[in-house]
Amino acid sequence: MSNLKQLHMVSEVETKKEQKLAQNYQYAAKNLQDNQQKLTGLEQYRLEYLQLIQQKGQLGVEAKKLHQHQSFVAKLDRACEQQIQFVSQAVLVADQRKRQWLEQQKRRKAIEMLIAGKTKEAIAVEARQEQQLFDEIAIQKYVRRPPVLR
Repeated sequence: MSNLKQLHMVSEVETKKEQKLAQNYQYAAKNLQDNQQKLTGLEQYRLEYLQLIQQKGQLGVEAKKLHQHQSFVAKLDRACEQQIQFVSQAVLVADQRKRQWLEQQKRRKAIEMLIAGKTKEAIAVEARQEQQLFDEIAIQKYVRRPPVLR
């Protein structure tokens, strides 16, 4: 039975590890989602800015202003590229955290299955011992009963 207690303690530790890894995965997934939203926002802003430049361009723009607009669009492009890298890194981290969490989940489930098997085995041993005790009592009653005269 102490073996079973030890397994329960191991199960508790593994469950806590699994919960921590699940939380880490949730944080990584949230970070990924945030980075994807930032990228979408940057791309949308870039598109709107380009449309604004095009509208202004139809009215006529000075060369200096056009250069400023082009420079700003280049900065937006670099920001988008950088954000794409952040998204790629966040995808890798989220995938890694998910794999870690799933592996830990497998370990916890394996220990729970082992506990279930050991519990079933302990119950069977206890039932056999109980049956042996009942059998012994029945034998003792039979042996000690007075002989029947005919």
